[in-house]
Parts: sequence; structure tokens; C-alpha cells
Amino acid sequence: MHKIVFGIEELDELLTIVNSRKLFVVTDSSFPLLNIRERIDNIAVEKVSFSDFSPNPLFEDVCKGIELFKKEACDAILAVGGGSAIDVAKCIKLAVLAREGRDAIIPPLVLENVGIDGSRIPIIAIPTTAGTGSESTHNAVIYYKGEKQTVTNDGILPDWALLEPKVLNTLPVYQKKCTMMDALCQGIESWWSVNSTPDSREYAQQALRLIRENWRSYILENRPYAASKIMLAANFAGRAINISATTAAHAMSYKITSIYGLPHGHAVAVCLPELWDHMITHTGDCIDPRGEEYMAHIFGRISAELGAGSPVEAIERFRKIMDEMGLENPVSVNRSEELRQLAGSVNPIRLKNNPVMLSAETLYGLYDKIVKP
Repeated sequence: MHKIVFGIEELDELLTIVNSRKLFVVTDSSFPLLNIRERIDNIAVEKVSFSDFSPNPLFEDVCKGIELFKKEACDAILAVGGGSAIDVAKCIKLAVLAREGRDAIIPPLVLENVGIDGSRIPIIAIPTTAGTGSESTHNAVIYYKGEKQTVTNDGILPDWALLEPKVLNTLPVYQKKCTMMDALCQGIESWWSVNSTPDSREYAQQALRLIRENWRSYILENRPYAASKIMLAANFAGRAINISATTAAHAMSYKITSIYGLPHGHAVAVCLPELWDHMITHTGDCIDPRGEEYMAHIFGRISAELGAGSPVEAIERFRKIMDEMGLENPVSVNRSEELRQLAGSVNPIRLKNNPVMLSAETLYGLYDKIVKP
């Protein structure tokens, strides 16, 4: 069962519970700079380290981890890093436990329900950014043959998420901005998702409230108290999308990252206000079975939690946050070709979660507003 604990001092107790004989430690490039590195280096358990993967992990990267895990006969995983490190750890676990092996994390099996006993390889996840919420989701992202694949399996949900906000102290400011905006967008999208539930909406509301109350102190003043609140907000957002999944803003963001090199959170954040603006003016295209009136109510609830009196005002507040942080929209080079690629890149599965229907023509028009000439 997934549990959340607070403070790096809890790690020893978790390792006692896991009772690992050989621990597989997955870390990203930030690990040598972390202020909790020494604590992890001094773990009194035999360790095998793996960090040979890119920031946007490739299938081939994960395969190296799978082979190392098997070769060393490890029995538990400690994932320390941003979403990529945690996602790599999840994919390794799935491929090691699944009867289908590495095929379980690529098409077509990635779209099917692959059975595993997740308790056989426990995962402790320590996020070092406040953004993806990957430490509390059953999803992972890797790239296969140049295309993003989302791996979803209940068995890869980490057993423990250990939240230690002091790791945020050493993050570059731009990375803090991007990851926080990812959490904010996840909270908003989860709240309006057609798959939302009372639990997911409660998690989303908590995420938005914590970000609204603490983002300036976190980004502009680097206050430890605010960092703890933003880390918790990101975890709430992760728990929300673990139930509801994300929607069109996320689906639209991936090719923006690919073409313009914007980090994920930045890319999602430039999409969301244009998407929301379209939805409030096209409520008749609602595809949420709960209906147009319900959707309008949810848009109002989201707006209120952002401190706004209406969705129009909420969108402007969102854009103002972006302006205050200096997060700008991408600029085209070969505009017609880029817009064509962007409009054709959106995963239709993600669009099914969106409360308003979006046609190919609509997507093209949205990208035309998002990408500046």
C-alpha cells in the first residue's frame, strides 16, 4: 500500500521495513549536488547504483538498468531524483517482474494490463524536485523510437514516497519555476478531467491552494517553509492525476518540448491558458458525461481556488504568474511546418480525458496562439 512519509531521517526505518539484501539505487545527474547525498551514500545496505540515462529516458537507457538489476540480483529499489529517475525505476521494476520482460514497457503491451506482483520489488521514491508527483503515481514516461510512451501499471506505484523539502534548496531557479508550473497544471487538469472523482478533486484543490499561497515565497524568496508547502502541493497533484490522468494541456506539451526545447513544466504552462480560454467559449462541445453545467461549476471552483472571481480572471491570473516568473512562449522558426507537426502530434487518448472536444483544426488554432511568430 502506498504511503507518504516526511523527512530524510525516516529513510533508515523504511530500509528496515524493506529488509533489502542488495538495494538498487537509481539516481539522476543532480545526485552529487544533493544535500542528502551523504545520508544515502552511508546507507548500511549493499548497494548497486544506476544513473546511466538521459533526462528524457530512452527505452535503451531503461534496458541497461534492467540488465544491471538482474545481473546483481537486487531485491528493492531506492529512486532519488526528479520524475525521470523515478520513472526509470518504475520501468525497471515492471520489466523485471513482468512475464513479458522488457516488452512490457513498449508498444503494444504498454497499452495493455500486464500483470505483476508489485510487492516482490518494493520501491522507495525520494523526489528532488517539486513538480511531477511521480513518487505517488502508477505512471512512467520513456521514449521509444523517438516517441513518448506512458507506462501505466498499478504494480509500479512506489510503496513509499519520502518527501524531504530541503533538497529543493539547491535547485536552479528556472527548474523550480518549471517543475512548480507542472504541478499547478496537473492540479488544474485533474480537477476538470472527465475522470475526476471526489478524492482526485480534493487532492487537486489542496495542490492549487498550496501553490497559490506559497509560490512567491518559494520562487522569489527561496523560503524553506514555502518549499515544504510546494513539495506537498506537487505530491497532492501527483495523487490527483494518479486517479484522473492529465488532459489536453499535457497532451499538447510534448511536441513543444521536442521542437523548442522547453522543459516539460514550461511547455505545459504555455498550453494551459489558451486551452482553458477555448473551453470556456465552447462549453457546448462538452464531452464530460456529467454535463455542461457540471463543467461550468468545476471551472468556477478552480477559478475560486486560484483567487479569481471567474474563469476569465483565473486565466489572466495564470498568465500573470507566468509573466512574473519570466516564462515566455516559444517562438517559431519555420512556422507552417512547426504548426503542422504540433497539431499532428497530440495523443488522442489524452484528449478523451479533456472535458471539451478538440478537433484537429482546433488544435492547430490553439498552437497558432501558443507559438509566437
